[in-house]
Formats: sequence, C-alpha cells, structure tokens
Amino acid sequence: KVALVHDYIKDAGGAERVLLQLTKLFPEAPIYTSFCVKGSAAHSMFKESKIIESFYAPILKIWRLYSPLRFMLPVIWGSMDLSEYDLVITSSSNYIARGFKVSPNTKVVVYCHTPPRFLYGLKTGMDWRKNIVIRIYGHLIAHFLRIFDYKSASKIDHWIANSENVKGRIYKHYKKESNVIYPPCNTENIISVSRKYKKKDYFFIASRLVGSKGIKEAIIAANKLKARLVIAGAADGFTLVEKDLRGMAGPTVEFVGRVSDDRLWRLYSEAVGFIALAKDEDFGMSVVESQAAGTPVLAYKGGGFLESVVEGKTGLFIKSVDVEDIAKAMEKLRSKKWDKKLIQKNSLRFSNLEFNKNIKSYLKKVIV
Repeated sequence: KVALVHDYIKDAGGAERVLLQLTKLFPEAPIYTSFCVKGSAAHSMFKESKIIESFYAPILKIWRLYSPLRFMLPVIWGSMDLSEYDLVITSSSNYIARGFKVSPNTKVVVYCHTPPRFLYGLKTGMDWRKNIVIRIYGHLIAHFLRIFDYKSASKIDHWIANSENVKGRIYKHYKKESNVIYPPCNTENIISVSRKYKKKDYFFIASRLVGSKGIKEAIIAANKLKARLVIAGAADGFTLVEKDLRGMAGPTVEFVGRVSDDRLWRLYSEAVGFIALAKDEDFGMSVVESQAAGTPVLAYKGGGFLESVVEGKTGLFIKSVDVEDIAKAMEKLRSKKWDKKLIQKNSLRFSNLEFNKNIKSYLKKVIV
C-alpha cells in the first residue's frame, strides 16, 4: 500500500507537478496533506486522486492563516497516522510534510524540493523581516520549528533531492545523503507545440510575483532598453509586490497574470529570450520549459540554473542583478544566433520520461 504526502494543495507550481507525476505512477495512492483549497489551481490538478486533509485544515484555510500558524506543524503532521502503508512518499518543502505516524515496517521516502527556506536564512517570496512584529514572531517560532524539522528529518533514511543545489542543503542542515532526481518537466509536449510558433521580439518571465526573483531589476532594464517584456504570474500571500512592480513598469512591459499551459507554452515559444534572475533557485523548472520551447535563457549564475543551462549554448549567465548588467545581457542574447534544436535537446534531460525511469529505479532499490 502506497500513500503520498504533500505540504498543502493550493498553488500550482513545480512541487505540484512532481506530485502530479507521482499520482500517475501510483494512481491508487491517496494524497495526505495539511489542507486543500477546493477550486484552487492545484486542486484541479488532482481531481482524480483521493485527498485526505489534516484535522486542522478548516482553521488553516481561514484568510491564509496557514502561514502565521506554522507553529502548529508538529501537531498537524503528528495527527496523521500512516502506519497502514508499506511505502510513503512525501513531497516536502516549506511546510515540512514530515513527522506523521508510521509503522516500523513502513518505508518513507522524502522528495525534497528544499529544506524550508524561511528556517535557514534563504530568500523567500515575502520579506517577512521587514515588519518588526512579524520578524520577532517569526524568529520565535523558527527556533522551535528548526528542532522539529531536524528531528523529523533524522528519522528518515531515504532522501531524494530535486537538484545538486538542494542535495547540498540537505546534507548541510540534516546531515543526510540524498540521490538527485530532477523534477519532471513537460518537455516533449512543449517541443511538439513550439513548432507551430515563430519568434517575436519580446523577452519573457514566468514567475510568482515576489521580491526574490529579480523581476524588479528586469523591468527597469526593459524600461531602459525600451524592450518588450511579457510577465506571466501573480502574487501570493500578504504582499504588495505586484502593485509595486506594475507601478514601475513602462509602456513596453506587459503583465498577463496566471495563464493556461497552452498559452504559457506559446509565450515561451515566441519569446526571443527567457529571463530568470532568482539568486539561489532550488532547481527552476521554468528555465527547462523555456529551453524545451527552443528559447535561450538569461539566468543568474547560481543555484539550480547552473545544472540546466549550458553557457553559450542554451543561454547566458550573469553574475549580478545590476540593471546595467541585465540590459547588456539582454542585448547580447537578442543579437546572438542560437541553435534551437540544441537548446531543445538539452531540455530532454529533465523530461517526464527521465523522471519516471529514475524514480522507479530508486524506489525498487528502497523496497528491496
């Protein structure tokens, strides 16, 4: 008997795409989660699966209380009894998704997107340190959550990291070795769809609108060059970032909000370049999707981008998010002749097929 565990089902991002692929590999497996927001983008992805929420789900869904109520995580996960299962695969990130009850015979495998960023000083979507009251509260609960995070991690021997970057974090914070299995990207479908479209003269960003992704600097660079920049994505949580970004955007910058996969793939395919400037991205699936569409990437030289972008062949790296450097790199990327087939070939290293093959091979070893 197999069970899947996931932080929460609300937003549809890279972690949810990993979970979706796991549900296809184990269609009978229920999904245990802290809470599920019905009607959300993520919920629609898992309508074929049985979703089991925690006892505390009704409270967590009230007015986004899931964020300030993180101190309840030991109780939330501790309330779940998964001892009837032979294999539990947990998709773990900022909401930890560990500490549930299992039997001595249950094998638990953690697919770790990252140790919680807010616990270990990594950049988060919202700069919660700005407000002194939130900062004090955050530091108080972070101390106790780090203890829970480490203790729950110490009980698990089977770790999968979504990148070499995250593998290093797992060892640093938990002293656990892990196998790297890159997350599944829809590369084959994007490659097929991209054949229908021709390039247009615009740069593209697909990202949550947060303060840690270099979007502000990219907008200023586009304003400076009078270059067209299309931005897909929306803000999340308690933040005014989206309002601020829209306020500084010039006439050549267009916000299209959250878009369907079909439109997203078209935007990738028609762009002259894709911009990704997060300084320490866990992996970065959008960068792979862009390459699948045959579009070169302008990326910050760090984090997971180093594992998927080939300098000079599938994209360009910059060492800072200084506006002048971004603007120069945008002009350089636009003027360079790129080999579309080579870019797309590189993306196939991160396909659904590769993920399925690697995860099956790993789980066989664990079960044996």
